[in-house]
Amino acid sequence: MTQAIASPIVHDLIGVGFGPSNLALAIALQERGATHGELDVLFLDKQATYSWHGNTLSTQSELQISFLKDLVTLRNPTSPYSFVNYLKHHGRLVDFINLGTFYPCRMEYNDYLRWVAGQFTAQSRYGEEVQFIEPVLHNQQVEALRVISRGSDGQQFVRTTRSVVVSAGGTPRIPEAFKALKGDHRVFHHSQYLSQMARQPCVNNQPMSIAIIGGGQSAAEAFIDLNDSFPSVQVDMILRGSALKPADDSPFVNEVFSPEFTDLVFQQNSVERERLVNEYHNTNYSVVDIDLIERIYGIFYRQKVSGIARHAFRTLTTVESATATANGIELAVRNNATGEVTVRIYDTVVLATGYERQMHRKLLAPLEEYLGEFEVDRNYKLITDERCKAGIYMQGFCQASHGLSDTLLSVLPIRADEIAGSLYEHGKQRGHSRSVAELLLATAS
Repeated sequence: MTQAIASPIVHDLIGVGFGPSNLALAIALQERGATHGELDVLFLDKQATYSWHGNTLSTQSELQISFLKDLVTLRNPTSPYSFVNYLKHHGRLVDFINLGTFYPCRMEYNDYLRWVAGQFTAQSRYGEEVQFIEPVLHNQQVEALRVISRGSDGQQFVRTTRSVVVSAGGTPRIPEAFKALKGDHRVFHHSQYLSQMARQPCVNNQPMSIAIIGGGQSAAEAFIDLNDSFPSVQVDMILRGSALKPADDSPFVNEVFSPEFTDLVFQQNSVERERLVNEYHNTNYSVVDIDLIERIYGIFYRQKVSGIARHAFRTLTTVESATATANGIELAVRNNATGEVTVRIYDTVVLATGYERQMHRKLLAPLEEYLGEFEVDRNYKLITDERCKAGIYMQGFCQASHGLSDTLLSVLPIRADEIAGSLYEHGKQRGHSRSVAELLLATAS
């Protein structure tokens, strides 16, 4: 077995993941470092190169928030890392203005993020997946953290840091009926949409029957892409609800994604926090942009006019079981209105079933005895017991305490600044009293 590569450096911060959240944090730390002194920061990302939801960026995929909610503008409109400066740098500022929209396509937003990330290459490592985070103990106190990662070639890396920020994102939610089919290339989550569709026979215009499971934005985008890009494909949309529901993005409701609303949510007790999150659930979960709903309705209406029923829209339907056969994926589905169970065979099944956010618990499991109930303070720092002197921060796992914006792009610049401020304060309180040599001695012990 290949020996692990252990770095002699003790970092001030290691970030798990280098998506938009940690990218915004890298900028905030750079800004603060100009006046408060730079921190030694490193971000680790499991992807081989920078990509934001790269396998979902179909031609119909548009950003659902204003470009002004980029990585920096809400905090510092004059930042060189703004989306507007990105457009200027690429010679498209006038063209984008002429589009007359606040919503760029996600393909372009991905390119913007890649452009920003390219300016932080010295602070980032790609192709490394963090396995877990361990305590570095000295006198029964957690003085630092040991971050163990594995490269795509199997090489293990061990690094030491005074603080860590976990921004690993969501993991695909796989319904129980499909868990036994893991590894079957005919069943895949929407997060793998483009790469998996590139392998399908319909690429060569061969007829295919495809089921999309889900009734949210991802399901709608997949349906439109299959309809437009693959004329040989017949699609069944299968959803538990009675209809595709529109996302509420009206102005007053959109205020729930403001930094001020984060303060409001955090100040409430746990019961009221949960009520507020549930009240605005239809702004983000199991909902679809109204323009996509109208396009899909138009497709089904034209089917009625032509008399050719290419696609089917199966509402109030639950998948009871999924079985791999030589002829395809056999789905037993129940109509919840009538109770009738029918069996259909599909060549491929796309699971547009959302994401779970539990990765932080897995990564931090070796520190569990110090973490309690994974509660965080206002600045996203985990509340640990007095034995843990290391700083542990989370981005994207704090919806229960900070509201719906925690998993979205809406408050990135403000949240990044809050975490950056807390990191500097944490370092000041500790005073970095223990030397690097002492920490490394503890690491070796």
